[in-house]
Amino acid sequence: MQQLNLPEHPLKTRINEDGKTEVFDSFRKKYVVLQPEERVRQQFIWFLVNQKNYPPSLIAIEKGLKVHGLQKRFDAVVFNRNGLPLVLLEFKAPEVKLSQAAFEQVARYNLHMHVKYLIISNGLTHYCCRMDYQKHSFRFLKDIPGFGEICR
Repeated sequence: MQQLNLPEHPLKTRINEDGKTEVFDSFRKKYVVLQPEERVRQQFIWFLVNQKNYPPSLIAIEKGLKVHGLQKRFDAVVFNRNGLPLVLLEFKAPEVKLSQAAFEQVARYNLHMHVKYLIISNGLTHYCCRMDYQKHSFRFLKDIPGFGEICR
C-alpha cells in the first residue's frame, strides 16, 4: 500500500464475506469497501479533524446533489455551525494525477453550493483554493486552513 502524504490515522477494518477489506466510516456510521480513493478520503478527513480542528459533526460524506438535472454525489463537505456549506472536497486515488478535470468536477458541484473553499487531494498532493465570488476568481493557498480560519 502506497504511503500517503497525510498523518496516518488508525482505521477500523474488517474482511467482508466476499473477501474484500472494508473500513468503518465513522461519519456515515457503516462499513464501506476500502478502495484507494476511500482510503484517501478517510485519512484526509481525519487529518482535518485531528490536525485542523474540524468538528466531525459538521462533516458530511457522499451526499447527493443535482447538477444540470443529473444526480451527483460529492465526496465530502464541511458545514459551518449554521449549517451552511463552507468547504467542498474531492478525493482521488493516489495513482490518479490531479488534473484540470478534477478541478472542473469540484467546480461544477460548487456552482450550486457556493462554498468558500475547494479542496482536492489524491493523498499525495493536496490543493486548496479560496473562492472570491465578488471578483469571480479564486486563489490557491499554501496550506489547508484550520476550522477557525475558514469560519472568519
